[in-house]
Amino acid sequence: MDDPPPPERSNSSLSAHSVRSASSSVSQQGGTIREKRNWLIHLLYCRQDFFDCLILIEEQLAECRGLCEYAIYIKAMIKRANGELAESLQLFQSATILNPHNVANLKQVGRSLYLLGKHRAAIGIYEEAKAYAEEDWEISHNMGLCYLYLKNYDKAEDCFVKANVIQRHDATYVQLGKLYTLQDKYHESIDVYLEALDYSPENPELLTTVGLLYLRLSENFKAFDYLGNSLTHDPKNPKTILAAGSIIQDHSDMDVALTKYRIAAVQTPNSAQLWNNIGMCFFGKHFHIAAISCLKRALYLAPFEWIIAYNLGLVYLNTGQYASAGPGWSQSSS
Repeated sequence: MDDPPPPERSNSSLSAHSVRSASSSVSQQGGTIREKRNWLIHLLYCRQDFFDCLILIEEQLAECRGLCEYAIYIKAMIKRANGELAESLQLFQSATILNPHNVANLKQVGRSLYLLGKHRAAIGIYEEAKAYAEEDWEISHNMGLCYLYLKNYDKAEDCFVKANVIQRHDATYVQLGKLYTLQDKYHESIDVYLEALDYSPENPELLTTVGLLYLRLSENFKAFDYLGNSLTHDPKNPKTILAAGSIIQDHSDMDVALTKYRIAAVQTPNSAQLWNNIGMCFFGKHFHIAAISCLKRALYLAPFEWIIAYNLGLVYLNTGQYASAGPGWSQSSS
């Protein structure tokens, strides 16, 4: 095509400028179409009005031909909340294609892979996300979770420590303590939880966990101190009540222990450990029929727990029912 004649250059320049302006206007208009309902999508999602939110998302995606990143992202979050993990992963991947440098999309892809049990693939995605956000606490924490499930404890520890260096979170301290507990490093685990308590002194989960670790180390006085402190902040936590009640029970204060267990029974009526402890409280008070009833319920809830079968046999033995005691002890030793 020949060049335009010189007199018309200024006109062609104006024409090109007009085309660029029009193109820019269309582009801005397209961006407005893609984003005009984001605020309402966000509002419905925060209200957990997922049905109406999905309807609005589908309308938005139809208008912009599936190119609205935020609508896809929220749809993926709803799918995950409803347990549709595979569909959620595909949607997060679609959002990543639209905006490959968005760290939030990459983190959600990694999270979906983690929930699907694809831990190595999740680590690969998190490594990619680190290229865009090196100092992101969530990336290091989630990588630590993946390594923890792969039983690569050294790398998991490095990730959790790095996550806490970036930004301290109770969740990271809990996972780091769990990591040490899995390796039977109870003192290191306690040190981690105590450090966490310096920043969250009223966290009942941390207080209970420290108490249980001290209980495992047979340091009952320290254990009871932390468990009692936990109960002041969360008086109905069944795990804490069960642990504190067992210490009280070991000191033969059956009535106080039963009072504690009564509260826990409302929260966890199907806990085999709870009914086992209640049964042994009644046994300590020489209420043998009540003890047998509670232990039978515990054995029904957890038929392979040897300690329950052993305790039931012990109660039968003390009531002179030797024929019934034998099968219980046989079951506990098998």
